[in-house]
Amino acid sequence: YREDRKTWNPFIGYDSLRIELAYRALGEQREGEAAAVEPVCVRSGLYEVDVVNAESYPVYWNQTEKIPVMRGQWFIDGTWQPLEEEESNLIEQEHLNRFKGQQLQESFDMEVSKPVDGKEAIHSLKLSRNHVDWHSVDEVYLYSDATTSKIARTVTQKLGFSKASSSGTRLHRGYVEEATLEDKPPQTSHIVFVVHGIGQKMDQGRIIKNTAMMRDTARKIEEKYFSNLATHVEFLPVEWRSKLTLDGDTVDSITPDKVRGLRDMLNSSAMDIMYYTSPLYRDELVKGLQQELNRLYTLFCSRNPEFEEKGGKVSIVSHSLGCVITYDIMTGWNPVRLYEQLLQKEEEELEDRWMSYEEQRLLEELYVTKQRLREIEERLYGLKASTISKPPVLKFKVENFFCMGSPLAVFLALRGIRPGNSGSQDHILPRTICNRLLNIFHPTDPVAYRLEPLILKHYSNISPVQIHWYNTANPLPYEHMKPSFLNPTKETTSVTESESVSAVPSPTTSPVMVRRHYGESITNIGKASILGAASIGKGLGGMLFSRFGRSSTTTPQTLETGKDGAEGDDKKATAAGSPPLPHSSSGFLEPTVELEHRIDFELREGLVESRYWSAVTSHTAYWSSLDIALFLLTFMYKQDQEEPDKSNLD
Repeated sequence: YREDRKTWNPFIGYDSLRIELAYRALGEQREGEAAAVEPVCVRSGLYEVDVVNAESYPVYWNQTEKIPVMRGQWFIDGTWQPLEEEESNLIEQEHLNRFKGQQLQESFDMEVSKPVDGKEAIHSLKLSRNHVDWHSVDEVYLYSDATTSKIARTVTQKLGFSKASSSGTRLHRGYVEEATLEDKPPQTSHIVFVVHGIGQKMDQGRIIKNTAMMRDTARKIEEKYFSNLATHVEFLPVEWRSKLTLDGDTVDSITPDKVRGLRDMLNSSAMDIMYYTSPLYRDELVKGLQQELNRLYTLFCSRNPEFEEKGGKVSIVSHSLGCVITYDIMTGWNPVRLYEQLLQKEEEELEDRWMSYEEQRLLEELYVTKQRLREIEERLYGLKASTISKPPVLKFKVENFFCMGSPLAVFLALRGIRPGNSGSQDHILPRTICNRLLNIFHPTDPVAYRLEPLILKHYSNISPVQIHWYNTANPLPYEHMKPSFLNPTKETTSVTESESVSAVPSPTTSPVMVRRHYGESITNIGKASILGAASIGKGLGGMLFSRFGRSSTTTPQTLETGKDGAEGDDKKATAAGSPPLPHSSSGFLEPTVELEHRIDFELREGLVESRYWSAVTSHTAYWSSLDIALFLLTFMYKQDQEEPDKSNLD
């Protein structure tokens, strides 16, 4: 098959043999009337091959261009690319006519080593722009009949070179590897729905390309680190935007003509956020995504009946605004419910204040009428399905919900969610709905926000977990990584002077991150301070400047600690057990409550990355990251690998 008009790629043996069987079945049918053959499922079930039209198309998403499929017979030596089918068929026909029934004289390896120079062509075939010479049964050469090639051939032959060695291309009948049914894809144990954010109206095929990038990087990581497992993770794109009509073209009609290109770009991207905050179109966006998720899951299960039987799991990776819509689908959140709660609160406040007899009588009447209305509504629900849209329901339980470059925290903060005093994920997303919530972001992504400070306020001063580089040897498992402060203070109230000299890491004096493997940019400490100050739950006033001022003085100290004390002292600190969290930079005693599981995970910045340029590109840099692919697979394969020992990542 050939994608994007690039080189031809071979199908795996299992797919190749099944396509060949269908092709031969079609050949037998041609004598009759109906030429119908079932399409063949290929490439881990993501594509089907239409043998009649020799083309392939995706099963789970729409693609305008069909992928051409070719039955390769004659292949070019070295590159093993197939000859075009017309020429290949002519050569095959000629070859069978001339040599059918003859046996090969010697083994293939012996033939390769023997020179062709002395042999004359025993058979020749003229094609439109080339000709083919057979020197023996399995020594076949292709020559170009272009004028320049003829001249070159004449010159080299006069110099004493043979025709074959000077300008011939050796051909092989059959591919370099033999197809076997054992060469088949592993069973899918986990499917991942990849949900796009805003801007898909502008480029409808982008999520399909992005998911393909993510799938390819995940395949590389699987081959490198998880090749011992008999199962694999499949990524499916969820393209929910293009089917929605929303306002038709009303917004386009009210858009002024000047700088039209820029305005169209904003209409196709940022406008999605405005649609989502509109009570008129919000439901349409939610239903669009929910129906597409359910459609894909039902289709996948119908084509893989053993998936549910064997306890297959489902995770969702959402990007940007897609995170907010996915969250609302899972939790069934609705602005109407928020409005009802607001009204109820107002009623309670009204009851508390003094009022006249007439006002009181009317309020009681209103209360009784509302009660009666609720009773009638309940009876109506019992008789027939409600016309009021119920919260959308998914047909599957979500194992992991990965948010990438997500503004979800801002939406939740604006809905009135405030930090609590328990370190449970249930505060924002109950474990009964989704087993694990993980928030991935690039440090300079302008759209991404932290979620942890919405659960426990003091986490705004604890740095997000750093995602390991994919090529790190023996990385520490994420669940064993201790929280580290964004802004280590200079005050040594909780440690003695001798301890601070020997640089034993503790939450107050430890460096921002241990840097012995990673070599991160020094300015990260300054960046971490800004992030901590700007994160949700902390006031901006004064903090930003105090942290900015302090970051320059702490930089050499923390780096020195990281270099000198990290090797041996890390072990000491771990052996001694983690001390309780002492004073933070803001000066108050931190509570000892910790999160059950960490939620915020931050990509590492590149060493030569421009801060301003990466702010532009980072929001879309997640798809092809090998670090993220390893991170996702680590959490999804965790159920299969119960042992925390990740020695296979070495």
